[in-house]
Amino acid sequence: MTFEKTYVLDTNILLEDATNIFKLSDECKNLIVLPETVLDEIDSKKSGFDEINFQAREFARIFENSTILNSKKEKDSKIIRLELFGMQNAIIDVISKEEYKVNTKNIAINIINDRKILEIANFAKEYYDSETTFLSLDIMARTRAVSLDIKTDSLIGSDKDEFNYEYVKTVEVKFEQIEFLENALITEYDNEYKPYNYCYCFKVKSSDQVILASIQNERIYILDEAETRNQVIVPLNKEQLFFSNAILSHYYNVLIVEAKAGSGKTLLALSGSLKLVRQKYFQKIIYIRNSIESLDKGEDVGYLPGFEEKFKIYNHPLMDSLDYIIRSEYKKKKANKKSGENISELDDQEVSQRIEQMIQNYGIETMWVGEMRGRTLSNAFVIIDEAQNMSNKTMQMVLSRIDNTCKVVILGSNKQIDNFYVNKHTNSLTTLLKSTKEKSELVNSFAIKLQKVLRGPITEWAEQIFTAKSR
Repeated sequence: MTFEKTYVLDTNILLEDATNIFKLSDECKNLIVLPETVLDEIDSKKSGFDEINFQAREFARIFENSTILNSKKEKDSKIIRLELFGMQNAIIDVISKEEYKVNTKNIAINIINDRKILEIANFAKEYYDSETTFLSLDIMARTRAVSLDIKTDSLIGSDKDEFNYEYVKTVEVKFEQIEFLENALITEYDNEYKPYNYCYCFKVKSSDQVILASIQNERIYILDEAETRNQVIVPLNKEQLFFSNAILSHYYNVLIVEAKAGSGKTLLALSGSLKLVRQKYFQKIIYIRNSIESLDKGEDVGYLPGFEEKFKIYNHPLMDSLDYIIRSEYKKKKANKKSGENISELDDQEVSQRIEQMIQNYGIETMWVGEMRGRTLSNAFVIIDEAQNMSNKTMQMVLSRIDNTCKVVILGSNKQIDNFYVNKHTNSLTTLLKSTKEKSELVNSFAIKLQKVLRGPITEWAEQIFTAKSR
């Protein structure tokens, strides 16, 4: 058989999404090479409840549905050719070696495995007629491949271009047009309107006045800033106002937010959700986080309702936000008391008790992605945090658990990717942000970027110097 291309896959390509093997095969046009070390690593990941464990088991199921076509030896390497059957067919060569050149003395097992995989990639480069490329999400492995003159690439999908959608747009209007803005078609004021232009700053010509508005069904709705600010955590800039307005609006049911560290995304999502539960639009708040700390600890995490120690351990961002909300609420009440009235400060024990009471009163639950399969979430305000660390497959699974009585807010930052098995091109946050290019007939989506750091000067300073350094 002749092939257009040959792809040697690193383990992370399959643990990012097991079905990548079919996508890369492109209906048997390309040959897929799997080093035996990749199979060993996948096999070692089959136990557990984390995303990579599910992907390992999914790949095992795919691999079971295969037929061995032939087997042969070339030099010190053995090649077993298989045909996989699934969403489409794929031709796979599994290559093993009797003896590897890598020196295993005093070298970490992951580095040994990388070098074994690259030995196979080097063999494939010499052995096959078609162009051979080593695919890996790991920059270290790709760098080693380059040093061996092996063509290498990452898995970044068909759209390699960076995107920068204008979620907030500024348009100039005349003073006499102001009274006609509400409920007008946005195309009357912006003939270049796109579906992802969710928010507008209407700057009044020859004045300092700016009118903030959101777009719903291509119509303009001016923000009620007083009502939007009427919550525990008060929005402090226009992006936060747009975000909070979208949370409280009953029009949007899917919100996607990319935000810098310290921009207030989790605080605002929680503050808005508490207000909506108080107003009885939802029965509970569900917080979902793809926690990197919980990798390979699935048995210990699970579905954790109520106020438990694990609830605190694996959901520090949530607990920190609840702590901040409790203290902020207390300060507001204290400020509104008559002068001269003596009110004691909250100690940590009192704060913990109030957090526990808030969790019970508002039905706050936390879920871990590994325990969501088979569940259905109803009548809930759902916050999905750390979306940049979720693969498309996992986000698809999580969102498929949510019924039409829920509202979902998806939070993340592509500058804080900790998951070894995804990158900024392949993670679910990027996929969701890119989906806003076209209007959906199924959901009313909203997206925004929170760029202003409000946590404090140290956070903002760190963002500035390290972002500049990485350019």
